[in-house]
Amino acid sequence: MPKKTIQRFLPDHNKIKQQKSLKIFGSLLHDANLWHLNRRSARGAFSVGLFFAFIPVPFQMVLAAALAIPFRVNLPLSIALVWITNPLTMPPIFYASYQVGAFALGQEEQPFHFEASWNWLVESLSTIGPAFMVGSLICACLAAILGFFVIDFLWRRSVNKAWAERNQQSS
Repeated sequence: MPKKTIQRFLPDHNKIKQQKSLKIFGSLLHDANLWHLNRRSARGAFSVGLFFAFIPVPFQMVLAAALAIPFRVNLPLSIALVWITNPLTMPPIFYASYQVGAFALGQEEQPFHFEASWNWLVESLSTIGPAFMVGSLICACLAAILGFFVIDFLWRRSVNKAWAERNQQSS
């Protein structure tokens, strides 16, 4: 069942409430809907978390929390899903986002060699930056939409399966 599987991986909500970076939300974190896990809150949390996982900005977790609160979706799940892009997965995900952006803008891929320097960052903003940002936005939207419908489907399938098993046992 998706609910039990998801709950196994979620962090404790008391630990999340005590995060220094989330203190800016104050009493908004006390809304019970942010901590409840049901089909509606899970599919919304997947959309929010996956969207911000593909957006290359700092403080992705804070942005995911900022969007999860007004949409009243599961906050821990939204924050946890942002970590799909972690130091190991960022290079291939962001390179794929760049390729999507280059394709969408009709540009040829430009060769580049990564350097951890300010000069490289400034120069790359004008060369590969537009394709990367457009691709990241496209991938973020697609991941959010896909995550919403996949979790909704899996949740419904799990509930239908549980009902069928319950009906079969009572017969």
